[in-house]
Amino acid sequence: LAGKDLLGRGKTGSGKTIAFAIPLVTALAKSDERTRQGSPRGLVLVPTRELANQVAATIAPLAKAMGLRHTVVYGGVGFGNQTAALKSGVDIVIACPGRLEDLIGQGHCRLDRVQVTVLDEADHMADMGFLPGVKRIMDRTPSDSQRLLFSATLDNDVKVLIDRYLHNPVNHALDPVDSPVEAMTHHQVETSLGDKLAVVTRLASGPDRSLLFTRTKHGAKKLVQQLGKSGIPAVDLHGNLSQNARERNLADFSSGQVKVLVATDIAARGIHVDDVRLVVHVDPPAEHKAFLHRSGRTARAGAEGLVVTVVTPEQRKDVRSMTRSAGIKPIVTEAVHGKHPLLESLAGPAQPPRTIAQIDHIAQHGRPRQT
Repeated sequence: LAGKDLLGRGKTGSGKTIAFAIPLVTALAKSDERTRQGSPRGLVLVPTRELANQVAATIAPLAKAMGLRHTVVYGGVGFGNQTAALKSGVDIVIACPGRLEDLIGQGHCRLDRVQVTVLDEADHMADMGFLPGVKRIMDRTPSDSQRLLFSATLDNDVKVLIDRYLHNPVNHALDPVDSPVEAMTHHQVETSLGDKLAVVTRLASGPDRSLLFTRTKHGAKKLVQQLGKSGIPAVDLHGNLSQNARERNLADFSSGQVKVLVATDIAARGIHVDDVRLVVHVDPPAEHKAFLHRSGRTARAGAEGLVVTVVTPEQRKDVRSMTRSAGIKPIVTEAVHGKHPLLESLAGPAQPPRTIAQIDHIAQHGRPRQT
């Protein structure tokens, strides 16, 4: 609110979005500058389309209350609505770097009137290769404008952004870097490759909302099909889906119409879904930061949550090293099979399986069909 540059770090679910949305809207509402065609005064850069939509949902009521206009800019959809919004004049643009650069290159957007820039999930943007684009975009904003950078980690590429674009920033670190969430209970379930699918299926069959992570897009799609054959409706979220499909699947999961979401790391950051009780690392990630971000989809905003990492014998050494780096000491259970009693205590009582017809109906219409 004081207009200073800010470097922020905190646990997922700690209220970061509303914390930058309020001063962003306040600064623009107090300014004498007025809305102009193609020249936003507030800019929020985010790594993924899902996060762009969720940030926009937080900003929307605040902006409306102060008579400000906003729009969302990302790839995977047509240019028409985005160029029309910019042409009509918006105060705030929430954008993914790639599409914003396209619109700038086509002459639809200028950044020389930007008063406040927010870099959200800066480390994730660096991990996804957006850093050169972020620098080009930042170079187009006035050097004396306010800049707020949020990141779970402040090393390597992120430090380059801090040193280059933030002037004497105020630091706000809510937690030690990469600190685990205390309300989570971590389990490491060791199983054979032959028993793995049965173990994962039992974990997904409980009554509560669960989020399952796979390493690849193909693995996510295949697991949704395998769960469906066992009578468990599930939806997937990964980069091969169209934007409409991603939004529909996330909406079905958020509303509770489907209890199981199978995702790649695209969903590990910035996906805010309440009441996810169980996160399952079907395929353990390669490094501890991804492990913590995935796990952070549960135990949000003070709620409790369970995290289960499914480990085959050949993965045991790597997973032990990863959890140690993450500061996690999981409860380890060996020789787990599909009917192991531990699985019921983790997932809860298994729900009656749905028929293939019912699951197809959910996939097409987003709600169960009675039989």
